[in-house]
Amino acid sequence: MTEPSLRAEDDPSPRLAAAWRRALADADPAALALARGLAEGAAGFADRFYATLLDDPRAARFLSHEQVRERLHPALQRWLRALLHATPESVDALIGANRQAGIVHARIGMPVDLVGRGIRVLRGALLERIRADGAAPGVAFAAVAVVDASIDLALECMTLAYADAHDRSSRTDAAYRLFSLAQNIGAERERQRALLLDWENRLLYALAGNGRAAPPRPLSESEFGLWFLHKGIPIIGDNGETRHVRTLMAEIDGLMGPDALPSADAFEAIRARLDAVRELLTLLFGRIGELEAGSDALTRLLNRRFLPTVLRTEIELAASHRHEFAVLLLDVDHFKRINDEHGHDTGDRALQHLAGLLTQAVRSSDYVFRLGGEEFLIVLVAVGAERALAFAETLRERIAATPLPLADGRRLPMSASIGVAPHDGHPDYERLLVRADRAMYAAKRGGRDRVELAEAFQDMSA
Repeated sequence: MTEPSLRAEDDPSPRLAAAWRRALADADPAALALARGLAEGAAGFADRFYATLLDDPRAARFLSHEQVRERLHPALQRWLRALLHATPESVDALIGANRQAGIVHARIGMPVDLVGRGIRVLRGALLERIRADGAAPGVAFAAVAVVDASIDLALECMTLAYADAHDRSSRTDAAYRLFSLAQNIGAERERQRALLLDWENRLLYALAGNGRAAPPRPLSESEFGLWFLHKGIPIIGDNGETRHVRTLMAEIDGLMGPDALPSADAFEAIRARLDAVRELLTLLFGRIGELEAGSDALTRLLNRRFLPTVLRTEIELAASHRHEFAVLLLDVDHFKRINDEHGHDTGDRALQHLAGLLTQAVRSSDYVFRLGGEEFLIVLVAVGAERALAFAETLRERIAATPLPLADGRRLPMSASIGVAPHDGHPDYERLLVRADRAMYAAKRGGRDRVELAEAFQDMSA
């Protein structure tokens, strides 16, 4: 899944690129040559960097000695060589590479201070090597300046991309929590309306009974008032309407009088305010209903908007509770032929038919997404490779055995190619999705209507 980019007017990359080119263009050629010579020790510098990271207990979630040895150590050496050999012509590529590194760090949840600490140690090792080189003081000083500038600009690129991606992920996570609540929002709306009406009726009974019935607690302290403050505002958001509701509740409580029973005139004012609260609730609950944008309009399954949130959650559970999980990527075989021979209405019904089969097959703890077109994705929780593969095979058989009924009484056979990718411990969900995608295409190439287990890929660096 491609991370969206900043708006052009907010993108600082042109300014960073200009500063980087200026630093390189102004540098003394002898200083640049000294800096480039440091690249010969890239392996040793990478050793220092990863020794620092692996010394922190938090790194165990993101790094293993095997990952460092096989993928990350060589990748850091390449990054360092590119940085030390930077030219004005290579700056744009460096900006892009460092922004992508920041996006990946945000995606996997890498603590930014951990990366900063490693960079600090790396910088120190580079400056030590410059001092030990024995170059003339002016050249050494200029080399330190150009190395510092390149590291600072690279880190600034990473940090900006990290912050942007992290903020976007946080907003999506919050939207997902609201979306989950929105699935039962009708029941919640009716419950809160009933609580508000119950408070009003209790006040009316207390007035009619001339004090024989106990008056209700202040509205702000009632069950409705507590819900609105502790859950309603966090769900709906702190906005003009929610602030108006709080003002109305405070006015209602102020009209209750010292003995908690209002006068007749005050009661009418309270009822008018309660009506206003109800109208605002209808408006606010209606806005929550707009969160249906997280579901696919045709199949009512989740769409890809919340896939990163779900996968991040499962990866965190896998790290903290050792819960296995797997991703199944499913593609309908010969879907274009269905549309061409039977029409797009039949194609839509085929997708709805398949969505129903998938929903029936999974447990309530699993997730089913429609990614778009004829592609679906299932997140199977608490399963390893063997169980995920067995489930996928059973699902494939069920799809093949359940043709789509047509309007003329015929039945349209359907089949699917499925790629199974068990989580392999890597913290980047994009890597898991690519593995599933490759396995699914392997099933296509193998003749369709089959299941393929994803291999471990070594060509994806974090």
